[in-house]
Amino acid sequence: MGDVFRTNIRQALRTAEPGFSFNFFDQEQDTLRNACTEVTSADDSDVCNLGSINMGRISDIKDFADIVDLATKFLICGTKKAKLPYDKVYTVREKNRRLGLGLMGMHEWLLARGSKYEVTKELHQWLSVYKGISDSVSASTADSLNISRPVANRAIAPTGSIGILAGTSTGVEPIFAVAYKRRYLKNGTKWHYQYVVDSAAQEIIDLYGVKPESIESALDLAQDYKRRMKFQADVQDYVDMSISSTINLPPWGSKYNSEDTVDDLPLLLPAMPTGCAVLPCTPTAAGAGNHLAVCLTVKL
Repeated sequence: MGDVFRTNIRQALRTAEPGFSFNFFDQEQDTLRNACTEVTSADDSDVCNLGSINMGRISDIKDFADIVDLATKFLICGTKKAKLPYDKVYTVREKNRRLGLGLMGMHEWLLARGSKYEVTKELHQWLSVYKGISDSVSASTADSLNISRPVANRAIAPTGSIGILAGTSTGVEPIFAVAYKRRYLKNGTKWHYQYVVDSAAQEIIDLYGVKPESIESALDLAQDYKRRMKFQADVQDYVDMSISSTINLPPWGSKYNSEDTVDDLPLLLPAMPTGCAVLPCTPTAAGAGNHLAVCLTVKL
């Protein structure tokens, strides 16, 4: 490992900056990506029509198949109607007609079935439906409309805002924390403290009777980021663009994130699948003055 690369890895593990992007194998030319990096392309001025399905509120795989069908058709119709900023974008869209049908509420879906944060056999079955239906409906709908077939159909966005609106877990992410103690400055001089119960966690607890202590959160998994990477790698098998996901790490200087662990993370990169091109990570308290303390026992 070169000195420059190691220095950048160390800085990222300390402060969450800089971000890294790697292009491998058949995606080697896909140097264009959006800010969240779930959309990748080799073409300048490309565009993608994004949408997300809330898996957390779908209980039957047949209903899921129907929703994937309708969502794919909806996104294709959007490529015929959406207004674009300049002529070249229209030209590239006609060539690629890129769709980004994504998923959110995946962790809620697992919790509703009493599962840990891992791609279970049943989740593999659902993801196979997601891939197969979106590919077949995309092609057949494009043919029926006499337009170009989309070059890609699936990308999983972080869905931060719409996940909050839907009251579910975001993208492929685990719940951030069931509850936590947050501090903030008031009038720029005095620290104040606030206990927060995550709204999505509360809704999941109320809906399914899940015990708070059984929910594996992003902060719980911070000491075992290999599981986070494995989860993303397993889901990536069903996504033909990319997945936006941020790995939470323990604070810099702690046992699992320190000078002694800088060399560990790059060794995992060769195991990442094609398409897992971006590796963002955020240490707890990475920003100046930021502080979160996980509440291990909270009365809800």
